[in-house]
Amino acid sequence: YINPTSITIITLSIIMGTIMTMSSSNWLMAWIGLELNMLAILPIISKPKTTRASEATIKYFLTQAIASAMMLLSSTTNAWQTGSWDILELKNKFSTTIMTLSLMMKMGAAPIHFWLPEVLQGTTLQTALLITTWQKLAPISLMYMISNNIQPALLMSAGILSMIVGGLGGINQTQLRKTMAYSSINNLGWTIMIMALSPNLAVMNIFIYMIMTTPIFLMMTSTSTKTLQNLTTTWTTSTATTLSIALLMLSTSGLPPFTGFMPKMLALNELITQKLTTLATLAIMTSLVSLLFYLRITYLIMVLTSPMTT
Repeated sequence: YINPTSITIITLSIIMGTIMTMSSSNWLMAWIGLELNMLAILPIISKPKTTRASEATIKYFLTQAIASAMMLLSSTTNAWQTGSWDILELKNKFSTTIMTLSLMMKMGAAPIHFWLPEVLQGTTLQTALLITTWQKLAPISLMYMISNNIQPALLMSAGILSMIVGGLGGINQTQLRKTMAYSSINNLGWTIMIMALSPNLAVMNIFIYMIMTTPIFLMMTSTSTKTLQNLTTTWTTSTATTLSIALLMLSTSGLPPFTGFMPKMLALNELITQKLTTLATLAIMTSLVSLLFYLRITYLIMVLTSPMTT
């Protein structure tokens, strides 16, 4: 049992922190918003009284604190060089690189992604949903604001790396929360890569991902599904839910004719228009790797467990 007052204060702090960061034009206010948001979510992560949850809370706190310190270092260096705390005035190359790495760390993109699967595995499904969707809004909006000043090579290499890590990491998983964490890293890769060429497309990509992930987590919560094994037994009790999870998984993988295919197609179109054919080919190859584990889940649900095949 949690006091309703505590829940109200925590919820308001999480919402206020994100909105504060997204609407500020000053680095200090953006930093304060992120800190408020982070401190408010810690009690939610540590709510289950297990050692896994405590470990997840500490891991989350340490990575976010290091990212916040990097963010302060970057904005202070930039203010020292340019005399401005304005978010759009991030002109210093060193500051821009450090800031980009800091935001990628806050989102959980490769190469600083190690905390995300561990934290999700240690918390409840609802908290995992919160971390993979709402908690990404503030860093993504800051990255969107400074996207003109970031070196495209940095974003593209981080994007491709996230796609590879997300694809390979998810293949051998049996825990659905870890699978969803790697799926999140993979989709962040697409967002970060296309941020260099078309920031608006990157925002659309992350929003479509959030719209697809939310019902997956909610349905997993309603059926108390945590592992692939659980997923194979839910068909008999809740057929429509299990079928929806399977279709949403295919959509998240970017398989046509589902919704998830559209942002990926537009991203590839943008890459080819900019004469970045090698990068587009790499992106397609990594997308095939991630398709493997999504298809595996769908196959388990629809072929092995459905009454039609028995």
